[in-house]
Parts: sequence; C-alpha cells; structure tokens
Amino acid sequence: MSTTEAAASGLEFDPRDDRSFLGHPKGLAYLAFTEAWERFSFYGMQFLLVLYMVKFLLLPGQVETVAGIEQLRSLFGGIEGQQFASAIFGTYAACAYLTPILGGWVADRWLGKNYTVLLGAMTMAAGHILMAFNFTFLLALVLLILGSGLLKGNIASQVGSLYKPDDLRRGDAFQIFYLALNAGIIAAPLIIGTLGEKVGWHYGFGAAGIGMLVGLVIYISGQKYLPEEHLSVSKKTGEARVPMNRNDWTATIALVLLIPVMAIAIVPNNQFFNAFLIWADRDFALQWGDMLIPTTWLGTFHAIVGLGSLLLVAMFYRWYAKYWTEPDEFSKMIISSLFSMAGMACLYVAAITATEGEKISLIWPALQQILNAIAVAHLLPVSLSLFARFAPKQINATMIGLYYFNFFIAYTLVGWVGGWFETMNVADFWLIHLGFSAASGALFLAFKLLLSKRMMLDTEQVETEAEQGETAQA
Repeated sequence: MSTTEAAASGLEFDPRDDRSFLGHPKGLAYLAFTEAWERFSFYGMQFLLVLYMVKFLLLPGQVETVAGIEQLRSLFGGIEGQQFASAIFGTYAACAYLTPILGGWVADRWLGKNYTVLLGAMTMAAGHILMAFNFTFLLALVLLILGSGLLKGNIASQVGSLYKPDDLRRGDAFQIFYLALNAGIIAAPLIIGTLGEKVGWHYGFGAAGIGMLVGLVIYISGQKYLPEEHLSVSKKTGEARVPMNRNDWTATIALVLLIPVMAIAIVPNNQFFNAFLIWADRDFALQWGDMLIPTTWLGTFHAIVGLGSLLLVAMFYRWYAKYWTEPDEFSKMIISSLFSMAGMACLYVAAITATEGEKISLIWPALQQILNAIAVAHLLPVSLSLFARFAPKQINATMIGLYYFNFFIAYTLVGWVGGWFETMNVADFWLIHLGFSAASGALFLAFKLLLSKRMMLDTEQVETEAEQGETAQA
C-alpha cells in the first residue's frame, strides 16, 4: 500500500511498509542514487590517484608545488617514487574508512544521521574540487577523508532503518544499495578516468566534484522519504536511552572480533587500486588496434563484473533457497575466501608465465577480476547486512561506522604491502595476497564454529522478548 492509498482508506500508514520502489520504500531509491553518485566521485578520484602521483604529481617540477608534501615525506622516512605514492594512497584510503567511526558518533550523539550525511556530502564536494589544484592536494585529501567519514556509515545505517526489525526485505535492500554503488563505479573510469588520463588530471578531479554535488542534490530531494528519526535531532537527542543488555554486549563483542578478519579478506581486492594499476600500466597489453586503452578503464571492467556478480549471486541464492537451505552469512564469507584465493592464483600464474619484453595478456587478469567479484559479492553486502542486523539499537550508527574500520586496517596493509611491489618478484607479491585470502578463510571458519550459533541464539531471544513486550503493551 502507498501513502496515498493509506490516506484514502483512512488508515495510518507506516513508511516502512511502503513498496513503491522495486517492492521497497521510496527512501531506498534516494539513498541508493545518492550513494551511486558519491561512489562515482570517490572511486573516480581513487582510480586516478596512484597513477596521478606516480606519473605527474610526485615528479620533479610538480612535487615542489604541493603544500606540506616534504613534511609528509619526512613522516614516511624520506621515501620516494612508487613507494611514496603507495604510502600516501594507503594512508588516505585507510583514514577514509577510519573516520566513519567519528561520523557514527557525531550522528548518534550530536547532529543526527540526516544532518551528518549532508555535512559529509558538502565536505567531500569541497575536497574533490580542491583536488583540481596541486597546491591544495593534501588539504583535499583531508576533506575527502572527513567527508567520507561523516557520510558512509550513516547513509548505510539509514538503509537499515527503512525497515522493521523482522522485515526480510532488508537483505535485498542492501543488495540494491550495492548495485547502485557499483553502477556509479562503472561510470567513474569512463568519465573521470578518461578526462584525467587523456585531457588533464585536474579535469578528472573536477568531474568528480561535480558528481558529488549531484549526489548532494538527490539526497536533499529525498528528505521526506527517510525515517523520521533521522530528520529530528531534538527528538533523537531527547529520548531516554535503554541500557545495553547481555545480548547486546555479546553481539557487539562478536562484531568487533569480526572486523580484523574482514580486513584481511579484502586486502587482495583493494590492492587493485594501488599496485595492480601500476602493474597494469607498466606490463599489461592495453593496446586495442591503434588505440591505447586508458589504464583506469580497467576500473570499469572491475565494476561491471562486480555488478554482474552481485546480480547473479543474489539470483542464484534465491533459486537455491527454493530447494535447499541457503548458507548463513559466515558460510558465504568462507565461500568468498575460496573464490578470492582462486583469483589471486590467476595473478600468480600471469606473473610467472610472463615473457620478458612482452606485454601480459589480459586473459589472466580478467579471470582474476571475475573470481574476485564473486568473492566480493559473498563478502561485502553480506557482512554489512550482518552488522545492520546484529548491531544494538543504542549504538547502531556507531557500530555501522565501526564496520568500516575493517577497511582502515585493510588499506593500511594495502599501502604497506603495496610498497614492496617494485622491490620484489611480482609473482611472490601476488602469492602473498593469496595468503591473505587463505588466512581469512580459515578465520571465518573458526568464527562460524565458535561464535556463529551463539549470535543467532541471542538474536532469536531478543526478537522473542520484543514480540512479548509488544503483546503486553497491546
């Protein structure tokens, strides 16, 4: 039933029962398209970042124009070239996923999710625009880090809040959210990457800024379709807080323990934005007839197979569930690690079979991207939905923000390990990443055996108590 139909029938309408957008509340559309444009800007800039530094910004004659760059270099021990670029990238990307914890705290305790997301979007837009100038490069990165922190966790938390606690549509909602996210990433290299590599680096960064402004306009347009709790700061801060019980603390501890395991699991995927692109730019056969394909276009392929995998994996499990019991979240994470291991094995084979003086065929990297995309489809939306499901109401936004701490750990490792790329054998470099995948799989298995059943049991108990409380109030 829609809001109009409810009004006509004289019934009170709960927005969480709305099914006007693909069977989901209309607010999901605004949140998904906002995230699509935010990711378009964020990943468009990220696809360019390492190449921009290695091929332009950190070269003599340019690096001297960047405010604060020598002070930053001294903090990293005076390193130069690709190693310095990898360190900057890793630190930037890691911090971009650390600040969502701050963003969750700001939303839970001060501004509310709505105003926090708005502030984050405006801050990110300013950061993207400042990336168009050498002098403000480091300031731009700082603004992007802060803006992303204010926006990311809170907009994901808003998706979960569109649904009642027992609404099974929540899992599908996060799949749709991730589909929109990937659509933005697909477009980013084709527009931002092409402008950056073919026209001028700063044109690409400027396009990223425009994309962020579009996302901001969409978010503002959808305010009335978001849950009321996100729109009223006074109502939010004036409510009495229910203390955390034993089940809440059990869920919180279990989720915190899961964070470093997820971080290890996503290192192979996230190395794509760092050493993989440098390797591709240097050694891949990117010539298509008379045309040299921009290296960043590999990001479009990365996103297309990611989007396709999300769709196919979701469709597969809908079919699978008709005949058998669908695997739980932790089983899917184990499956993710197996596919990731297979993908890293492809890069290892590509490296050991490469002929000196010849470019590497795109067959092995393409196969790796397909296998890796299937791995990601079994990990990221599943784990985010899991956090939204188990995170206690009292600290929901903070816990969703804490979820992104796994990316902080992962990107810190990506930047550190990525610095080895030019100093070690390429095959051994990717073998290390296969080890990351194997280790995460073993840890997910241990987590499933030791903690999974207890978390599920506590959740069922909480839902039963909530139902009994609602019956008593009625």
